[in-house]
Amino acid sequence: MQVFIKNELKDLAAARPGPCISIYMPTHRVPMEIQQDRLRLKNLLRKSEESLTSRGLRSPEAKKLLDPAEKLLGHMVFWKGQQDGLAIFLAPEFERLYPLPVDFPELVVVGERFHLKPLLKLLGGGELYILALSQNEVRFFQASRFSVSEVEVEGMPRSLAEALKYDEPQKQLQFHTGTQKTSGDRPAIFHGHGVGTDDSKSNLLRFFQQVDRSLHSMLREEQAPLVLAGVDYLLPIYHEANSYSNLLQEGLTGSPEGLSAAELHQRACAVVQPYFQRLREEAAAKYRQLAGTGKASHDLKEIVPAAYHGRVESLFVAVGQQVWGSFEAATADIRLLEKEEPGSQDLMDVAAIHTLMQGGQVFSVEAGQVPDGPPAAAVFRY
Repeated sequence: MQVFIKNELKDLAAARPGPCISIYMPTHRVPMEIQQDRLRLKNLLRKSEESLTSRGLRSPEAKKLLDPAEKLLGHMVFWKGQQDGLAIFLAPEFERLYPLPVDFPELVVVGERFHLKPLLKLLGGGELYILALSQNEVRFFQASRFSVSEVEVEGMPRSLAEALKYDEPQKQLQFHTGTQKTSGDRPAIFHGHGVGTDDSKSNLLRFFQQVDRSLHSMLREEQAPLVLAGVDYLLPIYHEANSYSNLLQEGLTGSPEGLSAAELHQRACAVVQPYFQRLREEAAAKYRQLAGTGKASHDLKEIVPAAYHGRVESLFVAVGQQVWGSFEAATADIRLLEKEEPGSQDLMDVAAIHTLMQGGQVFSVEAGQVPDGPPAAAVFRY
């Protein structure tokens, strides 16, 4: 699985020739539900074609745009690898699909840009990463408040033995693979259960520096908290190697080797919940403090241009709500509409995406948790 990070978001948010088709749907990890998921996509593709033809596209042109997704219907290997939700983005000369650890409700949006607000479940306050460390196994997970999935990180060593395999021989730790040879590879076992010498700590530090370097190349622009899981003496050594700015001090102590992804997720969520709650409360308190001063607003006509120009520090948006309209960046002109029209955009989507892309915080919350009431509220940097 590819971790969905801001680089993908920036690519999807970029202006491109339309029409742009955004399809969201729930999927299942259980093979017996595959037929249901394929039927759901088939119905959503039919809705997409109807929307395209209602915009004036000829049926053959609409079918050509939808063809990459249509081909998935018979791709059984693809359906066996699903998670909790599927997001598909199609446009002329452009196609992206993301199996994601989020249960999306069914949705089709055809417009001049992709509809990205459902992705706030992953990127809008509540996303986290989990790094499970032991000498014999390293696992990395992307999670939201709702679910978790293991991510294969390019170049990340899977064990201490693998990390030290290419080190200078005199610097390697002594390790063994058992007294009997087997036909397959067997994970090396690290001698001892604690750090007894400077040399052993040095090897662990080099191991963790390799892990950190591989994560850094993927997470360098991310802000989601990272939770460590490992026996207590390993965690401070990883903190020494770490370069990720939002590694939490509190970790999950104890060996993670016997824990499932679901167990790690449950424990990590308990650690990060106070962190998320504090962030949201601090942002809401700041909004209330600045309301009426010009440095905070619940008016989308002010919020959208501010988000576009990088002025939004924090933004609250009500989940499940859309505000349709148009926004001209060159003139900052905004027009609100009572319902979706050809060429219109969800202005909350516009505000949220630009806030995230320019380093602001977005809190996707229930309507009752938006300061001053829905649909949106923002604190400005200046």
